[in-house]
Amino acid sequence: MADAGSVRTTESAGPGAGALLEVTHTHGETRPWEIHIVKHPKRSESSHFRAAKKVAKKILQELSGDAAQAPYGAGPWEMHHGGSLWVMTGNGWRMYRARVGIEWSMQFCADPAKVERLRQEAADLVAAFPFTLPALESLGYKRARALLSTPVTDADGVEAWTDGLFNACVPMSTPHHSGVLPKAAGEHHYPWPTKSADFFKFDDFQLWVTLPDGTHAGVAPVDRRGSGDGHVRIVHARHGTPAGDALAEAQRRRMMAVAPPDSPVALAAFEQQIPPGARSASTPSVG
Repeated sequence: MADAGSVRTTESAGPGAGALLEVTHTHGETRPWEIHIVKHPKRSESSHFRAAKKVAKKILQELSGDAAQAPYGAGPWEMHHGGSLWVMTGNGWRMYRARVGIEWSMQFCADPAKVERLRQEAADLVAAFPFTLPALESLGYKRARALLSTPVTDADGVEAWTDGLFNACVPMSTPHHSGVLPKAAGEHHYPWPTKSADFFKFDDFQLWVTLPDGTHAGVAPVDRRGSGDGHVRIVHARHGTPAGDALAEAQRRRMMAVAPPDSPVALAAFEQQIPPGARSASTPSVG
């Protein structure tokens, strides 16, 4: 049995979930470390963020007649600092994501010169939608022009950009924003390349599955819908778990970590697409 500080590395060795999670060797951690859980200091809400939230709520009210138009589904919403490039198009409000968003706590390590590039990119996008600034001003948001035209050169400029409309107002429900599995996979805790599939996957495909050790993984089919192939590729698993180490090993080898169609992982992922009681996800009914 491995000691409590060890990490077990695994790889696929044949059919069945047990093979996927079979231990091949262990790694020990010899240098102890700790994290202190402390009381969060009171966070003051900047005037930039108050103004941005106010106009974002007005924009969302205009979209409320059609929940499908909201970027990430119906509310109630929290405002996520995720790079929210709101523009007024000929078909109404749309939100695009910036190349990167700046989370509130990350502004304190932000290089103004790099934030300045984000400002320039946002200004270029908004310039392509000339109705945007007049529409924002009609909603009472007078800061947009200054945000887009003022170079970011110092910490004050970083704060203004971080808490402004074009960064701080990605509207997400609490589960999508900060939820943790098994209830929900929030963007703060799960990688965006996998998490984003929550917003475009088929409703009857289970993106997040429970693994035999009780942790969770994000999975994807290996072929298009209707192919009858019930294998699933593990695209995210917790670091330091058997599946996480299998995934890391596969990536190092430029290969895939794949669960076979008769594994609990594949059966759970395709459960709504295959006949009840099926012992393999590779059936003609897949799709």
